[in-house]
Amino acid sequence: MSYEHEPGEEAYGREAARKLGLDPASVFKTLVVTGMDKRLRVGLVPALLHLDLKKIAAEFGVKSLEMAPAALAERSSGYRLGAISPVAQKKALPTLIDESALAFDEIAVSGGRRGFDIVLAPADLAKVLDARFAPIAKA
Repeated sequence: MSYEHEPGEEAYGREAARKLGLDPASVFKTLVVTGMDKRLRVGLVPALLHLDLKKIAAEFGVKSLEMAPAALAERSSGYRLGAISPVAQKKALPTLIDESALAFDEIAVSGGRRGFDIVLAPADLAKVLDARFAPIAKA
């Protein structure tokens, strides 16, 4: 699904939901995190929520995680910030999807460029990414 991205807009997931007429709770943003071990991991959460760094760290079995620097996330994924897709990244990373995705028949995620989202069933996304569902979002 395509839409015209507004230059200067930084709430990419909210913009996608608004412009595509989707429930913001069904539009998921892709966030790259890192820990003391320097390994990158991915968390997908609804556009209106935040990633709970303590919960995602616990789910991955590490002491703590933090948001990866933008340049590192871009270099690792091959996508620009605001267009990081969970699909077809340069290197597949361990991925968790917030369990709220299971409430929807379909969710939207970035398709790899600003102004383009893909819509698919949460189970299909998890299968493609070899991901699992976990409670990793917070208000």
